[in-house]
Amino acid sequence: MLDQLESAFNYHQRALGLRQARHEVLAANIANADTPNYKARDIDFASELKKAVEGGATGQGSQGGLALARTSERHLQGAGPTWQGVGSTDLLYRIPDQPSLDGNTVDMDRERTQFADNAVRYQAALTIMNRRIQGLKNAMQPE
Repeated sequence: MLDQLESAFNYHQRALGLRQARHEVLAANIANADTPNYKARDIDFASELKKAVEGGATGQGSQGGLALARTSERHLQGAGPTWQGVGSTDLLYRIPDQPSLDGNTVDMDRERTQFADNAVRYQAALTIMNRRIQGLKNAMQPE
């Protein structure tokens, strides 16, 4: 029973995690709009979601993360941060429409548009997930 519930929400959980990760990347781009030589980054959402869902189906997605190298045997073992159990995502560099003189590739109009679009899609994904949960709760209640 729990396996069925987990599989029912797996896609939405991974999509929400990726949306959050993309939101953080876009916010970093906006915050560094005036930083010389800063290169704008983004996530290819469709390919990362496909990779996360396929990895989750084979049992590899939730164990992901960055491996840390130890330079001494006395150092603690650990793993780097992951985004909501999504694992490590590939950050891509954006190709600027108009390069700036200081080497910064952030286009504020594009970043604001992508940020707003991602926020709306995140909210829509939350709404869909809430409605699925509500539907399951209603199905489990006796009449």
